[in-house]
Amino acid sequence: MSGTIDPTSDRAVYQQIADHLRDGIRQGRYGAGDRLPSESELVSAYTVSRVTARRALAVLASEGLTYSEHGRGVFVRGRPPVRRLASDRFARRHRRQGKSAFDVEMETAGLKHEVEPLKLGLGPAPADAAERLGLHAGQEVFVRHRRYVAEGYPLEVATSYIPLDVASGTQIEEWNPGPGGIYARIEEQGHKLQRFTEEVSVRPGTNSELNALSLPTGASILRILRTAHAKDRAVEVCDTIMNPSAFELYYELPAR
Repeated sequence: MSGTIDPTSDRAVYQQIADHLRDGIRQGRYGAGDRLPSESELVSAYTVSRVTARRALAVLASEGLTYSEHGRGVFVRGRPPVRRLASDRFARRHRRQGKSAFDVEMETAGLKHEVEPLKLGLGPAPADAAERLGLHAGQEVFVRHRRYVAEGYPLEVATSYIPLDVASGTQIEEWNPGPGGIYARIEEQGHKLQRFTEEVSVRPGTNSELNALSLPTGASILRILRTAHAKDRAVEVCDTIMNPSAFELYYELPAR
C-alpha cells in the first residue's frame, strides 16, 4: 500500500483509499490474481473504520477490477478473457461451419462454455425492440432468453425478440436452434442477413441483472442492443447485458 489520506480533500476517505489501490493495480504493484490488503489491513494502514475499508474495496469490485473468494479475500482480476471482434463475429462463414458467434469467441479464447436456457416462448415485445422491428409495443413475438457461461462464470445474459412469421415452425422455437444458431435458421427462411447494428451503453445493473451475472451490488453492466437486418426488414433484436470486466470490445471501422 502507498499514499496518504488528505483530510482536507473533498474526496471521501474511502474513495482516496480506492484510488491508492487502483493505482497499485494499474502500476503493476498488484498483478492479476494477487490478493489485495484485507479490511483489517486497510483499517490498520489508514486508521479508518472497517466500514470505510469495506466501501473502498467495494468501489474496486463495482469497477470490475477485483473479485472476492469467501474466506480467502479480494483478488485482482486479469485482463478480459474474451476479445469480442464485432466486425467478424457474425461472418457468414462461421454459420456455414455450424458455429454461433459465441462458439467462435469461446473457442478463440480457449474457454469451455455453455448456454443456459432461461425462457423460451411467446411474449410481448418491449418498446425499444418493437420500434426496431417495425412492430407495436407489446405486440407478440417469439422470445429467447438465455445466459452464456464460460468456465462456470456467467459472462452475459441475452434476450432475442423475433417476429412470429420468422420464427414460427422453425428450430428457433427449440432450445437448441441447431448448427450456426438462430441466424442460420433465419437465413434458411429466405431472410439473407445483410447488416447488424449495435447500440452500446453502460449503466448500473438492476438487482436481478447483477444476480444473473454474479456481480456485486452497485456494479455497472454493459448493454448491447443489436438489430439484425435482412434486405427489407429487421428480423431480430437482441438485448444483451454483459459483465464489463469479462470482455474487450474490438471494432474495425473503414475510413471513408
